[in-house]
Parts: sequence; structure tokens; C-alpha cells
Amino acid sequence: MEKEVIGSPPPPPPIVPPNVKPEKLDVPKHSIIRRRGFGSAGRRISLLANHFKVSVKYPDEMFYQYSVSISYEDKRAVEHKGIGRKVFDKLYQTYSSELGEKKLAYDGEKTLYTVGPLPQNKLEFSVVLEESFAKKGSPAHSGSPTEATKRSKHSFQSKAFNVEISYAAKIPLKSVSLTLQGAEAEKTQDALRVLDIILRQQAANRGCLLVRQSFFHDDSRNLTDIGGGVTGCRGFHASFRPTLGGLSLNMDVSTTMILTPGPVIDFLLANQSARDPRNIDWTKAKRMLKNMRVKTRHNNREFKIIGLSEKPCNQQFFPLKVRNSDGGKDGEALEITVYDYFTKQRNIELRYSQYMPCLDVGKPKRPSYLPLELCSLVSLQRYTKALSSMQRASLVEKSRQKPPERIRVVTDAVKNYRYDDDPLLAACGISIEKQLTQVDGRVLEAPKLKVGNNEDCIPRNGRWNFNNKHIERPHTLIEEDQQYRRSGPVIRVDKMFELITAKLPGPPQFILCVLPERKNSDIYGPWKKKSLSDFGIATQCISPSKINDQYLTNVLLKINSKLGGTNSLLALEHSSRIPLIKDTPTMILGMDVSHGSPGRSDVPSVAAVVGSRSWPLISRYRAAVRTQSSKVEMIECLYKPLANGEDDGIMRELLVDFYQTSNGRKPAQIIIFRDGVSESQFNQVLNIELDQMLKAYQHLGEAQVPKFTVIVAQKNHHTKLFQSGAPENVPPGTVVDTNIVHPRNYDFYMCAQAGMIGTSRPAHYHVLIDEIGFSPDDLQNLIHSLSYVYQRSTCAISIVAPICYAHLAAAQMGQFIKFEDFSETSSGQKSLTTAGSAAAVPELPRLHKDVAGSMFFC
Repeated sequence: MEKEVIGSPPPPPPIVPPNVKPEKLDVPKHSIIRRRGFGSAGRRISLLANHFKVSVKYPDEMFYQYSVSISYEDKRAVEHKGIGRKVFDKLYQTYSSELGEKKLAYDGEKTLYTVGPLPQNKLEFSVVLEESFAKKGSPAHSGSPTEATKRSKHSFQSKAFNVEISYAAKIPLKSVSLTLQGAEAEKTQDALRVLDIILRQQAANRGCLLVRQSFFHDDSRNLTDIGGGVTGCRGFHASFRPTLGGLSLNMDVSTTMILTPGPVIDFLLANQSARDPRNIDWTKAKRMLKNMRVKTRHNNREFKIIGLSEKPCNQQFFPLKVRNSDGGKDGEALEITVYDYFTKQRNIELRYSQYMPCLDVGKPKRPSYLPLELCSLVSLQRYTKALSSMQRASLVEKSRQKPPERIRVVTDAVKNYRYDDDPLLAACGISIEKQLTQVDGRVLEAPKLKVGNNEDCIPRNGRWNFNNKHIERPHTLIEEDQQYRRSGPVIRVDKMFELITAKLPGPPQFILCVLPERKNSDIYGPWKKKSLSDFGIATQCISPSKINDQYLTNVLLKINSKLGGTNSLLALEHSSRIPLIKDTPTMILGMDVSHGSPGRSDVPSVAAVVGSRSWPLISRYRAAVRTQSSKVEMIECLYKPLANGEDDGIMRELLVDFYQTSNGRKPAQIIIFRDGVSESQFNQVLNIELDQMLKAYQHLGEAQVPKFTVIVAQKNHHTKLFQSGAPENVPPGTVVDTNIVHPRNYDFYMCAQAGMIGTSRPAHYHVLIDEIGFSPDDLQNLIHSLSYVYQRSTCAISIVAPICYAHLAAAQMGQFIKFEDFSETSSGQKSLTTAGSAAAVPELPRLHKDVAGSMFFC
């Protein structure tokens, strides 16, 4: 049989049996549109972007992709990425000739890339790694030592690994060139992924922590403590991007959270805000420390924590076997405490850990104990839990960089990392310029506003104010009964509402609630649920650390919105002169999904959609919120047919509200702003979410569906804009739709806000479809205007208001119920880990009818 060669055609597909009926594939109904042109409105401005131009000398080169399988001698798969990279380093050192002297790009898991093919389609190797380890006889090795400790403390053990490398596919670099020319080329993303993996491999070889396309050095100069045992670690993001101006390297400063390296006891004290070790909650400490890596002071070895000992160090016994008088190995076992072993057998002084639990670094059935004070947390361990409000504020404050500093840091990084010298990039003839890319931008004029009694307001530098505006004094003040302050949050809220009911002559229109703790206290969720769902009363919660005019103004803005007032309107919407919207009933949607904390697969995600109301206004919105399967980004309940034939979906709720508040007009146009999706999910937005919207519209008996314009907004990207020759941030209203944008797709960057601190991050807008037919200028001006209608702010915001409202609504409604209870009380909750199992997801309580249409989320 002739051996298959790389590039040979695949075998013919099997013949379909005559009794099998082929299934019809669902062909996508919508496809992403091409760019229709460029904007011209606004004054011109010269800018710089953190994109570095890339030249490709050999665009016809071919990447060869290979599947990699690494296993132990007993065929068990190796899953640890660090081991995989070590195996490959050894593999290349040992078998470089068998690999044809090829340079390899390894992703650390299951895929390998080369420029040009390897000598064979399938290769098998045996790789042996040697590592230092402590011999048995130390609690730090087995937990139940069975041998004497008089022998050498360290030795070497060899581990053998089997490595299989199999040809998978060819990826032409030419696809990138075709994309740069505006063509739809296959495997472009694959080729760019290979280039990015080459950058990641470089960072891995330097010992960096890798987080997606970012890398972080173990350098104390890059670390900043943000409290609670957590440290912000500054590094860099690096990725190749196709742009209208050619291939570019996007290089930016990036930050991730790591555990503060150092003694474990210091981490626990900081994490629990404990004054001394006697105040440490060891149950909480056990949960927090699990799976952390520590290095020991006495033998400089690394271990992974699996738990804590049941007893303190001076009471935790283990059997220690000693040698016979003749030196034999079969001496009797003596029971000895971990404390005595280290202090008497190893002569190691323990100053404070004898009354603390030991760290268990063994295996589930073979514990291995280490005194706490001998262990320090290894650096560059990611912290993936949610940050507290104090930690987040500290991180923002300490990680700020003014534009000139960011330019210098990023430019120096590109020069210092010398990417051009990489053998794989050099094989493609890739060279990277060392200067930021020059970009032509435009600054759009700020929209005029109407405030108060039809007063004109012209924003200056993206800001305006409401000085000398007043509010009525409260009807009465009611304080919580002291005897319930130590009760649970639900009981405290119930008792407070009993007081309110008893002291007031009737239901209040509004309640201002002064919380005893910060907004994220346990009381906040139950209070909001009680007031909005059970009683239908608008509330505003405050817990100020300091009070000034700006704080009071912001509180009053929220209160006015919740009571049905409008803080400001666009002058254009006040006079009904918004292009393409003034004459045709138009609904604007903002869509977002909020997920639970990382690692919590038992917590439902919360989908929120806000819809504009009272057309032709575009400043008023109503929210519709639902729970859905955990970690699912696509919104599942836009259309939700019930057994009785009704539709209980989000879209029906918003469409009916639009009809009722817009003088019986139905939306003939719908503009959708979608947040939180990546480029790989754009087609799902069009062919899953948009399809649900169409079904919801048709379910209402409408034969003619509206025209849609779908726009994705992204803030989680790494493109920054700088003024050329000026230290300030770019002015509010700055827009860029040339040079650094996609060579084919319809996208642009906009910085609507005034960046007062740090470096501004522009919003990146992607227009997926535009059936309405906006001109580039009309669409950019509309989006710019929608950054000025956020009712809880007196400045332009960084992204359109509908998205901010959707994000806020999802976060607010997520606090209505304590999701932590579901994992214990809901029998169907396990199914949340499976995407699409929406039936088992507990529903949020619906809002009371008296507040259902209000802007409660403001």
C-alpha cells in the first residue's frame, strides 16, 4: 500500500445508504457586510496608534500543523502545560536531526507548527526528564515516612514520556495577504494564530506567565499590591492583526492578578484582614489555599497544596521508620509529630507555626505535611476570583499610565524583545517596525443637549453640569431597629419594611436607603428584591465614604430617572430631527450577558436587553432580564414559546412596551448594540440571536419584519490612540475608520469620553449588518450622540448608553437572589454546566408592575 504523502487528496466519502435521508443543513441567513465607505465629518487630527507595521518578505511560505500527544510510560495522558513544554525542550535537544533541524512552534498543549514539513507524517519519540526530589523520610515527601533520614536528602528520578507527532493540516501564510487585499480567505485566522503562538513561545521560553495573548515577567518592578493578598502584575499583550494599512503587531500594556508572593502566613493575614494568626479562619484558609504552589525554605522545592492537616503542627503525628542498629531498613516505626520531626530530626527552628495546621502537599490518600512557616507562595500564580470594590479601585489607581509613559513602555518592549530575530518569523521574512503607526483621525462635534425647562446645554470637553438644581426634603426618616442588626440580611430587610409600613400613611413613591456597608453588602440584594419585586417602590441605595457636590449630583440624577424624570435630552431628539430615525419608528436595543465568578459553573448567567421607548426619543429605556445557562454568551430567551402558545421572551416584552409608549407605532427599524462577544461569535449573533428576534416579531402576527442594523461594541481590546506631539489624551469625539481598521469588514474606533486620568481606551464598533442604510457619517454621529444620553452621568461615556444600561441591569438583577444557595437546594442545578439546558435554570423574580417600566437600573 502506497504511503500517504502530505498534501494528498482525502479519500472519497462513504456512499450514503439508500434508506438514509440526508439532513438539510441550516444555511446562515445573514452574513457580515463589507465596509461601505469612510466618514468625513469632524475636524482632522493627527494620531498615533500602538500598532507596529509588519512586513512579510516571503508571503508564500506554508505552515505545517501537527497534532501532539504526550503520555507517560503507562499511557496516561500528560495534562500539565508546564510538563509539556519541558518535554518539548528536551525533545528538540535530543532529536533535532530526526526533526529535520526544523524550528518548532508549540502551543504548550496539543498542537505544533513548523515552516515546511517534518521528515515524516508521523513521528514517535521517547523523552526522559530528570528532576530533583526529596527521598522518603521527610514529611514533605510522603507524610508517612518509612525510611530513616540519615541518607542523602536529595536524589534524582527519571521520568519517561512518549511523544507522538502526527501531520494534521497545511496553513498558507498567503491567506493573510489575501485578507489584507480585502478578499475572504480561508485559514486567515489559523495563520494569524500560528504567528501569535510563536510570540507566546518566546515568552514561555523567558519564563513568563501566559494569559491568552498576554505575558508577564517575574519582576518586582512590575508588581503592585492591591490588598487582600492580591497583586497586580503588569506585562504586555502582543498579537498580529490584519488592518487596512497592512499586517500590524498590536502591542499594549496588560495587567493580570496574581497571588502576592511571599510567606504563606503573610498571604493569609492579608487575605482575611486578620491582625494576627489567632484570628485566621482556617476553614476559609483551606478553601483559599487549595491548589496553590509553594516553595520550601529548607530544601528549595516546589509543592502543590491539597489541603491542611486536621491537627496543629505540634499534635499532628505520622509514623517514622528508623534504621536498626546494624543499619538495616526494617526498623520499627515511631510516632512523631511534624513539629518534633523538623525541630529535632532536621534541626530546623520553627518560631510560630507549632500551633497552626500544616500544609498538606501530598496525595488524597497519602498526606504529606509541611509547617506553615517553611513555605512561601511561588510567584506568578494567577488569582482568578472576583476582586472586591476596594481592590478594583486600588488596581485602577496604581496601574494608570499617562499617554507619554505608555508610548515609551510599549515602544521599548518592541525594541527589546527583538521579534525579528525569531527563527520561525525570520523564515517567513517577517520584520517589524519599531515606531507607532501614524493615523488620521477626526473629532466629531459634541451634540447639543436640552436640560431642565427646555434649557440649552452645550457640553464642553465632553462634560456639563447641573449646578443650582434642588430636590424636595424627605417625608420622614426611619432607622433600623437595633435588635435586628445581627440578624440575617433577609430578616433585616423584612423588619425594615415592617417599620416603613407602620410609620407611613401609605406606600411611599421613593425610598432613599443608607446602607451600613458598601453597596456590595449582603443587604443590597434582598433590599432591591423586596422593594422592586414585592412592593414596586423605586429606591436609591447609598453608602458614601465622602460626600461632595459631585457625589450629590450623581445621586440626584439617579433619583430623578427612577421617578420618571429625564435629566437631559439631545437637542436633535427634542426637535425630532435625528436622521433616518425621525420619520420611521425606530427601536434601539442594548444587549449584554453577565456571568458568575470564574470557576462557578453552578451560577446562572444573567442576560439583559434594554429597549428604547417613547419614539422618537432615544434617551429613554426599559430593561428585560432573564437567567440562562451558566457561561453561555448567546442570549437564549429573546424568543421563548410556551406550551399555551404564548411567547414569554425578552423581545415580546420590549416590543409591546415600545408600542404602548410610542402612540401605537410598531418599530419599522431596530438598531441593535451587542456587547461582550468576540469576533469568532459575530455569526452567532446574526444567525442565533437575530433569528430569535425575527421569530418574536412574527409571533405577534406581523407579516413584514423590520429592518435591522446590528453593531457589536467592544471595550476589551488593546488598541490605544494618542495625540501626535501632545501629552494629553485624544479629545472626546475622536473617531478613526482608516489605516488600523479591518481591511474588509465595517469597523471603526471611537473615543467619545474625555480621558482625564490614565490613557483612554476607545470603543471598537463592528457593523455586522445595516439594512437601514446609514451613511458612515450618520452612523458615527448617532453612536457619538448615544454616548451623551446616559441619564446617570454629566459627561460623555466611553460606550453607547444602551450597552451601559444593559450591563448595569444584568449586574443589578443578578443580586436579586443568592445564587450560592442553588448549588445546595436545587436538584437540577448540575445541568447548568451543560450549555443549552435552560430548563433547569432558576428564574429571576419579575419586577412589580408599578416599576416594570421605570429606569430602576439607573
